[in-house]
Amino acid sequence: MASRNEPAFDAEEMFEGLRDWVLTESPTVHVEGVNAMMDKAEAAMARQGATIDRQPGIDGYGDIVIASVPGRREGPGVLVLGHLDTVHMTGTLEGALPFRREGDRIYGPGIYDMKGGMFAATYALTQLLRAGETPELPVTFMFISDEEVGSPSTRARIEEVASRHKYVLVPEPAKGETGMLVTGRFAFLRFTVKIDGKPAHAGSQLARGRSAIAEMARQIIAIEDMTDRERGITYSVGVVNGGTFVNVVPIACGAQVLAVAPFVEAMDEIREKMAALKAINPDCTVTVEPGPVRPLFAPSEGTLALYDKAEAIAGEIGFNPGHGQFGGGSDGNFTGALGIPTLDGMGLMGDGAHTHEEHVLYSSMVPRAKLLAGLFRTLD
Repeated sequence: MASRNEPAFDAEEMFEGLRDWVLTESPTVHVEGVNAMMDKAEAAMARQGATIDRQPGIDGYGDIVIASVPGRREGPGVLVLGHLDTVHMTGTLEGALPFRREGDRIYGPGIYDMKGGMFAATYALTQLLRAGETPELPVTFMFISDEEVGSPSTRARIEEVASRHKYVLVPEPAKGETGMLVTGRFAFLRFTVKIDGKPAHAGSQLARGRSAIAEMARQIIAIEDMTDRERGITYSVGVVNGGTFVNVVPIACGAQVLAVAPFVEAMDEIREKMAALKAINPDCTVTVEPGPVRPLFAPSEGTLALYDKAEAIAGEIGFNPGHGQFGGGSDGNFTGALGIPTLDGMGLMGDGAHTHEEHVLYSSMVPRAKLLAGLFRTLD
């Protein structure tokens, strides 16, 4: 039997709690679903006696929930930062990605990125408090509603809240087969490319028109061909919209571009190349609009010292995670770029983020929750 000062962790209890979160579909664009998840997060933190600050969403996005629990000491504490929005549209549970357990794998939309991690963090704090313990420093959870689209409505609020904290823990998915922690992330730059063409009847007067979609097809190839894999610089076009009726030569087409920069100089290079895009068909025009940016999160002395503490706790639990700098942006980019010691990749192990094979490993739930609890207990 666990002693009063030794938190108990139950994998089946975690499984059932995580099931409840995953069965609430919350794609970024479905504000009702995102806010339903915020209701669950708020309730979970309220049960722990947290002070709740729920901020209404802006710019068409969902709410933010900020929940704080006092520590033994006052002053700057630990911020647990993560999102509850997903990339999976409503209906995914009933279609391509039903919630299910197959051996060690638990499948479901958003379970790996990153409902599993945020649930594990709330569970870890719950178990610590149930055992009659108090975190060494105050612990604040910040649940974000728009991370999957670049955090356009929440970045300023994330940076403002994080600046008042000593440490930031980000329960994004762990990396690789060993569950590596993330001590740095590449920068992410988003752009919108717009093409203007010339309309005509596609059946009887095709030659009079200039297809914005045809021009965009050429631009997509040109943009993605700028990828330099040897230097880790990549360009990807992920969303394309254009045209009205099939019998009308399309006058407009738009596309969203995501570029990844593994070092500072690459960010300027990407901006210059995107700004220099020119129409291949001279009768069309190309406009490039910069979008949200996730700044470069380079490993800092404070972050590496934070990893050393986590590694020691993990060793006592029975695993050695390792760490590194990776692509795949998160809200940790913002806090790491500010120089706040930030340890990312604190979430569950698994694979298949943003796919219909998204899953976490059942066997990783308790060890990762114990690691988070250990940090809550000891960070000073």
